[in-house]
Amino acid sequence: MARYQVPQFIEVEDKIFGPLTFKQFIYLAGGGGLSLVFFTLLPFWLAVIFIIPVAVFAATLAFYEVNGRPFIVVLEHAFGYLLGNKLYLWRPRTTKPLAKQDPAAASQQPLLPVPKLSESRLKDLAWSLNIKDRATMSAEETKVRTGFEI
Repeated sequence: MARYQVPQFIEVEDKIFGPLTFKQFIYLAGGGGLSLVFFTLLPFWLAVIFIIPVAVFAATLAFYEVNGRPFIVVLEHAFGYLLGNKLYLWRPRTTKPLAKQDPAAASQQPLLPVPKLSESRLKDLAWSLNIKDRATMSAEETKVRTGFEI
């Protein structure tokens, strides 16, 4: 019977550059390089204005974590949300308060809004819910149950 070593702590990154991981080193080296470019190309007072945010951002990328996840992941998700498509599934209805409506109209309206489904919307819902069931049905059964001809 052979015994094998099982790797432990596989989610902890190796410290390659002293106390820094490779990613931390790259973030800090990039921030330091950009700061050096600002320092050499701009007057001192203007360079300091640009260097401080770059240094803070590089340190944040290297060391700050949000809920145990690196800050770069938070930035990635934030940009994905801001630039990506959004699907809004629910929007509250705005109705006039009952006090401002005339009493005859208020007595005719139900107090709770009742959603209305058209026949085509109901068929679409049934179609999307029963796709697996329809895959096994014959064409005749599908026409009888849904009214659609395949």
